[in-house]
Amino acid sequence: MNTPAGRAERGRAARKRVPRSGHAGWVASVDRRDPVAVLERQGRDRLSELLPIRYGRMSASPFAFLRGSAAVMAADLASRPHTGLTVQLCGDAHLLNFGVHASPERTLLFDLNDFDETFPGPFEWDVQRLAASVAVAGRENGHPDAKVRRTVVGTVAAYRTAIRRLAELGELAVWYERVDADSLLPLTRSARRRREVAANLTRARRRTSIQALGKLTETVDGRRRIVRDPPLLEPAGVSDMAALRKIFSDYRSTLAEERRLLLDRYRFVDAARKVVGVGSVGTRCFIVLLAGRDGDDPLFLQIKEAGSSVLEEHLPTGPYVHPGRRVVAGQRLLQAAGDIFLGWMTGPQGRAFYWRQLRDMKGSAEVAGMSPADLLGYGRLCGTALARAHARSGDRIAIAAYLGGADTFDQAVADFALRYADQTTADHAALGAAVAAGVLPSAPDS
Repeated sequence: MNTPAGRAERGRAARKRVPRSGHAGWVASVDRRDPVAVLERQGRDRLSELLPIRYGRMSASPFAFLRGSAAVMAADLASRPHTGLTVQLCGDAHLLNFGVHASPERTLLFDLNDFDETFPGPFEWDVQRLAASVAVAGRENGHPDAKVRRTVVGTVAAYRTAIRRLAELGELAVWYERVDADSLLPLTRSARRRREVAANLTRARRRTSIQALGKLTETVDGRRRIVRDPPLLEPAGVSDMAALRKIFSDYRSTLAEERRLLLDRYRFVDAARKVVGVGSVGTRCFIVLLAGRDGDDPLFLQIKEAGSSVLEEHLPTGPYVHPGRRVVAGQRLLQAAGDIFLGWMTGPQGRAFYWRQLRDMKGSAEVAGMSPADLLGYGRLCGTALARAHARSGDRIAIAAYLGGADTFDQAVADFALRYADQTTADHAALGAAVAAGVLPSAPDS
């Protein structure tokens, strides 16, 4: 039944498949995939000269490893029973994949900000990845396990209470729901920390294409060019430049008509290959500089390769064959307000890409060094934002009924998160051993 009562009953029935307490614990099975082998397999279709940077970044800490090992955790989550309550998953909902960005109305919002792994799947997988990231981050910050557990419980409780609140709202009210970036300020306990957060928001508001023009370009022989900073930022070669110009029109066709008109007011100036993130290192990524009214009216776009989601081999077939379209559709569905230049297309050799603005008042929190109170406040904000995203695509009434009013689910996921943090530490050590033995190459960024 599609009545609220029927949807709630569907959620409660899911407890028979997986009791809320059943989310607790983590014990690796004897046939668990070797995490190093999972990373090696991912690297086979990436730019080999950039893989040492990827492994070097992941080797920095257990949290850095967690950031880059979404494929490892996806396989681990798939080995466990799940509720069958499907949402559009972020697929990689760790703490640093939340942040601020500008809405088309230039309001600064707090939301999910990475969708490379987005795919339909059981809601709890995103919650469990977020919870595990909170546990790993808390331990790295030196918090005792009792406080780490409290932080994880608070994060999951925020998700649960937000879903329950959203379950009582109408469809349009849920669709228009958003989390204002200024929500970050009340979460901080100390005046010093509030000043830091306010300064970070101010910096985010300044992160625009105009700011990027001064940081990322120089004038050579009277012409504006993207600066060279190998291996992180390299001028596009002749063949890449020609391909980027050619596929620009294909990307244009995926935009709404009024946005095509806006894009047509810009001209192509320059392009460069850029290394981004941790888990994404080695995928093909470019930035393109466009000029509008004149050379002081820039637009920076990022073109990022889209492959299969790490979730795809563990779940039923999704609605989109094209990986770039999958990412774009997922982002449009999950974010409260999306990038007006978000689009997708197929590039050379049949590779899929998606396009977005490089800088649009984007920023993320400094999780390292957060006190237990600040990490708890930030975790709650992330849990609330994740619930808002899930409520747009999944059956929020069924999920709310499954979770219920008690903290059974919160406590169970916290138990899982602390145990999975142990697993992440062990996997990080395995990566370090592989690097030390020469099995995997590792190199600093420069």
